[in-house]
Amino acid sequence: MSVFKNLFKQTFIYGLATVLPRALSIVLVPLYVIVLGKEQYGVYASLMAFLILGNVMLSYGMETAFFRFINKEKTQKKIVQSTALSSLTISTLIFLIVTLFFSQGISSILDFKREFIVYGIIILSLDALAVLPFVWFRANNKPMRYAIIKIINVCINLAFNLFFFLLLPELVNGNSDSLWNSIYLAEDQVAYVFIANIIASGFTLLLLSPLYLKIGFGINQRIWKQMIRYAFPVLIAGIAFSINEAFDKILLKYLLPESIAEAEVGVYAACYKLGVFLTLFATAFRLGIEPFFFNHSKHRDAKENYATITKYFTILGSIILLFVVVYIDIFKRILIPESSFWEALIIVPIILLANLCLGIYHNLSVWYKVTDRTRFGALISSIGACITLVLNFLLIPWISYTGSAIATLAAYGSMMVISYLLGRKYYAVPYDLKKIGTYLLLSVVFSVFSFYVFGGDLWIGTTFLLLFVVLVYQFEKKELKLILKR
Repeated sequence: MSVFKNLFKQTFIYGLATVLPRALSIVLVPLYVIVLGKEQYGVYASLMAFLILGNVMLSYGMETAFFRFINKEKTQKKIVQSTALSSLTISTLIFLIVTLFFSQGISSILDFKREFIVYGIIILSLDALAVLPFVWFRANNKPMRYAIIKIINVCINLAFNLFFFLLLPELVNGNSDSLWNSIYLAEDQVAYVFIANIIASGFTLLLLSPLYLKIGFGINQRIWKQMIRYAFPVLIAGIAFSINEAFDKILLKYLLPESIAEAEVGVYAACYKLGVFLTLFATAFRLGIEPFFFNHSKHRDAKENYATITKYFTILGSIILLFVVVYIDIFKRILIPESSFWEALIIVPIILLANLCLGIYHNLSVWYKVTDRTRFGALISSIGACITLVLNFLLIPWISYTGSAIATLAAYGSMMVISYLLGRKYYAVPYDLKKIGTYLLLSVVFSVFSFYVFGGDLWIGTTFLLLFVVLVYQFEKKELKLILKR
């Protein structure tokens, strides 16, 4: 089996495990927007934005360091594994104890109810304790185990969401003496979202617990210090990424007038979900490709393979972008059935393009990962975060969530370009810029005409989509046949 076939096989399995949890967030959007409404959905979206930042800080780059050091320190693989596991376990337990103690103060500072802060702390801790076991599966080429546990997590989360939002009200209705009344929340039903998450994360950690015994505990100070030095720039990059990904919801909450802030966050976050189709594809691709980058960095044709992979990622991403834009009227009725949320649909093409740029950036980032120049990743991400923050502060008071979408595109687009320019100097990969640029430009032009010029006309949009696919096939059919024959 060629490296490409093996890559796409693993990408499919990891993709399934990654797509399902994200798909759950999409599937539940119709339920959330109907039951919760704009304001409570806004509370959910803004608190989840903080959790994204928390997840990055609690893993502090150890995931990437783990991959690097089990390949670099092959004779001490077990020591690397136990060192990483011990480090994450100790830091997570310290975080859990300290933040629970100060939860009331955190609640006052962030302007959330204390119980929501406690839910968030528990979710963060459970997820952090699961990081290393999941990384172990990826590093040891056990994608099926990884996928099965992820899928179980999704099923539990979905089941409890449906129970809390659909079945529980029926059990309580007309029966005031029912035992179910003790757990029913007539107000603040958004709490059920977090409670379902806690139950699913707790069960997942239970399934992963045997790996704690298999890997074992123990810290080698020399290796730990090296891993921390390697991971620190990754942490900075991760914090910057979380700012790019989530701070728009946070800043909307605090920069807009209090009377409309939660509602604006709600409609923005709901329509933002329509951009998640590209995020799902990019994330699945990254999970499959990251081990490939490290494992094949010494191969003679590594750079040529990286270039080919990036080109086909751009092609697939461009098709997804155009497809979602063309059929956005269908998607909105299925995923956001509450029409009062549709006012923010204008941001969807912008977010889709931003996510495509981010996916291309992840492919381009191979140069600083395989050459141990992770500090450049931190630098590039920090530049993106600065762009995000500056533009959000400037644009939100002026054009609300549209400004946030523009800031996201500007940040990810800049990161993509900067990474390419720096990579050309330190680890030159022969990317086919002519084709990559052509496909990207065509998909953007067709999307703009379909959505903004022709107002989402399905016949015209479908024509653009078919034309794009035909052009790609004509340009790539010879190379595709060669790859499939390998």
